[in-house]
Amino acid sequence: MNSIYDSRQRLKYLFIIAAIFIAIASVFVSDLLIKDLAREEREKIEIWAEATRVLTSEDPSLNMNLILKIIQGNTSIPVMLCNDQDSVMNYKNIELPEKGADEYLRKKVEELKHKNQPLPIDMGDGTFQYLYYDDSINLKRLLVYPYAQLSVMAVFILLAFIALASTKRAEQNKVWVGLSKETAHQLGTPISSLIAWLEYLKLKDIDPALLAEMEKDVKRLEMIAERFSKIGSTPEPVPVDICQSISSALEYMQTRISSKVKISIEAPDHPVIVLMNNSLFAWVVENLCKNAVDAMEGQGSITFHVEEKGKNVRIDVTDTGKGILKSRFKTVFNPGYTTKKRGWGLGLSLVKRIVESYHGGKIFVKSSEIGKGTTFRIELRLFTH
Repeated sequence: MNSIYDSRQRLKYLFIIAAIFIAIASVFVSDLLIKDLAREEREKIEIWAEATRVLTSEDPSLNMNLILKIIQGNTSIPVMLCNDQDSVMNYKNIELPEKGADEYLRKKVEELKHKNQPLPIDMGDGTFQYLYYDDSINLKRLLVYPYAQLSVMAVFILLAFIALASTKRAEQNKVWVGLSKETAHQLGTPISSLIAWLEYLKLKDIDPALLAEMEKDVKRLEMIAERFSKIGSTPEPVPVDICQSISSALEYMQTRISSKVKISIEAPDHPVIVLMNNSLFAWVVENLCKNAVDAMEGQGSITFHVEEKGKNVRIDVTDTGKGILKSRFKTVFNPGYTTKKRGWGLGLSLVKRIVESYHGGKIFVKSSEIGKGTTFRIELRLFTH
């Protein structure tokens, strides 16, 4: 059965694709606007060049005031007027440095040569002057605009994604807490009844060994109810030898799974102390064992390897099951994900919640190979006095 969140994942991807399409369309439209503005500015420069030509004319009938006004009207476009030897004759809207002005102008001419196609000015005596110009401030701002727009959209997409993920987690939290509290409540009555029946059966002629096993299972139910009641609250962690905690949980599991499954633990011969809730962590061990047994179809081996690494302790849980596809390494922890025909697919999700939310650790699929097995890794902080 696929994850119940597959449809939500598809919607997220559709949203991202739509956002990318909008961004591309925005860049395309902005590019058209920039080209139109550049064309308009060139036309202005052509008028400016014509005004410069007329200004040098000896025709007294020309309206000199108008020409000067046109020339002086350029307040935003950097321009340089040069002769055919590229010597600067005049310039406008260019700020010169305090030192090395001549060298700066020479370099500026070379820069503007490659910036826009220069405008030749026929002086009428067989000589030409050339007008070099740069993009205006407004045009430069428009050139930057699409990238700024893309950045804003990227931030928007990221925030939307985070908001969606947070909403989903909050929704899951409510479901988890409500389901857990209700389960603990519902288990209370039958457990009390079973305790009473056990006390009654002790008065009868029944094999004490059978009653002892029944009593173990009833105590087990009490512990399970206690675990469910703690979901949603913050359990008080205490220093515990994690090797002993794992061994105790595995001892219980060994007698309740197939005899064809071999469980072993590789751990240091000294206590490895971790600040944790022993009852909840035992739940992690049991769920990982059950998940491994299902993956191996009741036959194979499970190994718990414990090692200290700096300030952390690593617990690698390796089985010889059917393995997990690499694309599913993260998906397996989603509530509702399961490959079994029966079940809710909550085991690994619960494991992740206990390890990360209640113990501040990490759990992930370290490695997996189809047909050979899987290794889950848990990382927790060592307890220091």
